[in-house]
Amino acid sequence: MHHAYCAIDFGTSNSAIALPDHDDRVALVEVEPGQRTMPTAVFYTLEGTAPHEDPKRLYGRQALAAYVEGHDGRLMRSMKSVLGSSLIDQGTDVGGGRSVRFLDVISGYLRHLKSLAEAQAGAPLVRAVLGRPVYFVDGEPERDAQAQAALEEAARQVGFEEISFQYEPIAAALDFEATVDREQLVLVADIGGGTSDFSLVRVSPERARRVDRVDDILANHGVHIAGTDFDRHVELAAILPLAGYKARGPAPAEREVPSKVYFDLATWHLINTVYTPARTMELRRMRSFYADAQLHARLMAIVDQRLGHALMGKAEAAKIAVADGREGDVVAIDLDDLEYGLQAELAETQAMAAIESDLESIVQAGVETARMAGVAPEQVDAVYLTGGSTGLAPLALRIAAPFSRARTVRGDRLASVAQGLGLHAQRVFA
Repeated sequence: MHHAYCAIDFGTSNSAIALPDHDDRVALVEVEPGQRTMPTAVFYTLEGTAPHEDPKRLYGRQALAAYVEGHDGRLMRSMKSVLGSSLIDQGTDVGGGRSVRFLDVISGYLRHLKSLAEAQAGAPLVRAVLGRPVYFVDGEPERDAQAQAALEEAARQVGFEEISFQYEPIAAALDFEATVDREQLVLVADIGGGTSDFSLVRVSPERARRVDRVDDILANHGVHIAGTDFDRHVELAAILPLAGYKARGPAPAEREVPSKVYFDLATWHLINTVYTPARTMELRRMRSFYADAQLHARLMAIVDQRLGHALMGKAEAAKIAVADGREGDVVAIDLDDLEYGLQAELAETQAMAAIESDLESIVQAGVETARMAGVAPEQVDAVYLTGGSTGLAPLALRIAAPFSRARTVRGDRLASVAQGLGLHAQRVFA
């Protein structure tokens, strides 16, 4: 019974699972060799699968590798973004005439995490704390409740019987609290792949001993904008114009070509919808819409060679390279897979302009969180940054800027939330 509970950080981009160890501390499970976090990705492979058999599933880095290596199958990412939408109970094609409900994709991923934890614990796990963003769906409480209910249903499908939820930024605050020696007001900024969540939290060594911390949560706020949105804007700004995004048609009308296919190609969970036979045929018939036939040919190369996810990866890599580089640097984006010798460029000013509206929305969400708590920006003692997207230095600086007297503290970008959820599970279940 010592290991009869766990905590799961089911993230848009990466996930982790925490267990109590034999010293009554919390430790993250090694979910892949040498790794405490795993990409939230599932690959349904058709290779070696008989017609009557279900596709074999690969998870995490194995899933991404299978896709990059060109194995026959379907890659699923950003599954969390489907929670709260009408897609959750709908089926999605995974190849070979097979369809899988999105909810079952999520439960299958949770089952994999649970099995890894049970292997380490040496016992079944029936109690769990699950992390959740402040808002699955902005401004729609009913859909937000539906999203949590769907995640709970997925967890129950894999054998969890007692389930508790904790806001992800609160979990990060619990992890941070272990480092403080006096009472502080902390703005926790959890900027992940799909959501940017903020909480204004009161922490102290004395309060750390409490299980019920509701009185210490002064405000929660969040927006459904984060890292994958940055990648989409960068791809639309720097890469997809070379395949016809915002291109014009022939004279005399010179109408802009339809943009929906480009938005779909720049959105992780919609990319595969572009590859269906009906959609592909429709796109081929659009040749006459383009004044420059080469642009349409590149679009069809993306579709025929299924390069959508690879191009998203190149956009993300370029975004990171620009953020890590020197001011004024221009990053070259190699597009040889699309066309030999083809190259795009991304300058820092271009990248920042592409994501400016999203950056400002995130910054204002942090300011609004303090306002909701009745706390002036100068009263905030610390800004605690966690989540994969806080590695983008300009974003971190912008978030912290309104809180001029606060020190900026960086947590483990990928593991702080899971660690904090484990601490909360310990207090709830131990």
